[in-house]
Amino acid sequence: MKVLCFGSANIDYLYELEHFVLPGETISSKNLTKNSGGKGLNQSIALAQAGVSVEHAGCVGRDDGDFLLSTLHSYAVGTKHILKVDCPSGHAIIQVTSQGENSIILYTGANHMLSEEQIDTVLSDFSSGDFCILQNEINGIESILRKAAKKNLRIVLNPSPFSPEILNLPLELVEYLFLNEVEASQLTGLDSLSAIESDLCRRFPHTKIVLTLGKQGSVFLHGSVREVCGIFDVPTVDTTAAGDTFTGFFIASVLREKPISHCLQVASAAAALAVCKKGAAQSIPTWNEVEMFCLHHQPTAFASQESI
Repeated sequence: MKVLCFGSANIDYLYELEHFVLPGETISSKNLTKNSGGKGLNQSIALAQAGVSVEHAGCVGRDDGDFLLSTLHSYAVGTKHILKVDCPSGHAIIQVTSQGENSIILYTGANHMLSEEQIDTVLSDFSSGDFCILQNEINGIESILRKAAKKNLRIVLNPSPFSPEILNLPLELVEYLFLNEVEASQLTGLDSLSAIESDLCRRFPHTKIVLTLGKQGSVFLHGSVREVCGIFDVPTVDTTAAGDTFTGFFIASVLREKPISHCLQVASAAAALAVCKKGAAQSIPTWNEVEMFCLHHQPTAFASQESI
């Protein structure tokens, strides 16, 4: 069984400032940090850190993409399906103030340069039963969904960042749908957790739905099956890539044929370890680190609340 992560890869430029730049103002940054990011790249690295052999597919810039390729190589993520294009790589310009506030400018760049020819070429390397993992930071999502389903690939979708176009996608083709509390509310138009769960189960009876609800914990829904897991109470340093880490370790546990309760717990533990460190890829733990953490820590009770 092969695993494909078809997704974004970004270069994040983080500027530390006393305050956000005002209109017409020029100020100096106290520090500049250049990191790899993007939900696709983060999920590929999370899968690799969890011991999964994963291929990343997408586009990077011809002039600046080597930085992203090098990051993926360093985590043993396959890159043969990444195409260099004549466009800057996707990137984010992040202002962080001394008070910890942030402001982000996102440029999609090469992430939105996928062609039908590239989609066909990538998918031709995968067959029935293989996993195809998607987010919403690349173009061509509907085409990938339909073509992957036609090949009987097992589709995982995290529709983040949420956009109105998500409502028009053939979500019934998705086997695993990952939603945080905001995305679940946007998809259903509801804010009651019980109503959201009922609506999702009614609309997607064959889909395995995973809800990540922040400090409330996480929920798995599939037909009449409902599993819940609390959180691991740890000091939060940086929540970047926590959701991507959760997704990667959950799917890695599924691939190991673990019970859903175990999948939720491992994913929650991995996300907890990720928020203890600054950064995205560099904060994602290894499978061994998560196993050791679970030996000595237990999740809190699931904090069921009526609204999210």
